[in-house]
Amino acid sequence: MEAVQHFVLVHGACHGACPKRLDEIVSISDYVQPLMEFIDSLNQEEKVILVGHSYGGISISLAMEKFPEKILVAVFVSAYMPPYKSPPGTLILEYFNSTPVESLLDCQLTFNQGLENPPTSAIFGPEYMKTTAYKHCQLEDLELGKTLVRPTGLFLEDLSKESLLTKEKYGSVDRVFIMCEEDEVMKEDFQRMMIQNQQPKEVKKISEAGHMVMLSRPREFSQTILDIAVNYK
Repeated sequence: MEAVQHFVLVHGACHGACPKRLDEIVSISDYVQPLMEFIDSLNQEEKVILVGHSYGGISISLAMEKFPEKILVAVFVSAYMPPYKSPPGTLILEYFNSTPVESLLDCQLTFNQGLENPPTSAIFGPEYMKTTAYKHCQLEDLELGKTLVRPTGLFLEDLSKESLLTKEKYGSVDRVFIMCEEDEVMKEDFQRMMIQNQQPKEVKKISEAGHMVMLSRPREFSQTILDIAVNYK
């Protein structure tokens, strides 16, 4: 009998089921703690397929660094895919620098360290969700998303520290990037830049996906990660 493969799906910013309030999650270590505890609880011989969406790419990257031996392959779904040669925070800053402020519409950003510094947290606004984040999604998915959205810390100070990711650990895990076409959050040019700079082992594309591909193209997304699982055992 073939061994059963398990996926660990990691949400992006402003989503997720963490019951803690924003002010209770004071560091990136706090933010990724549930993921780290889960992977740490796996049997010594068990390996999983990590799938990170959007900001979840940061979470799975930190897990790859800590538990490279427990990860069969890491799948970045229109997600931050940082290099190991510079801090992950540098990539997030590149994103904000390339994103026009007016495109954020009614998103709310907080600047607890002053307006001269990068934002410390963010939450999607309903208009942004409708026209940008949930493009190509069904109305019922959008309305459900509006009720579940929550603020997310960005932890740029933590993520700007050197040596968070190393070639020996993070760099040893196979990576696949799923490119979401017509994504208005993580623009296609930004996705291509990360692919070109980080050279994942494979690149998959899902057409007319928008950003929330698991809702807009659930069958195509499911089949894509199942196909990936076949190649990494």
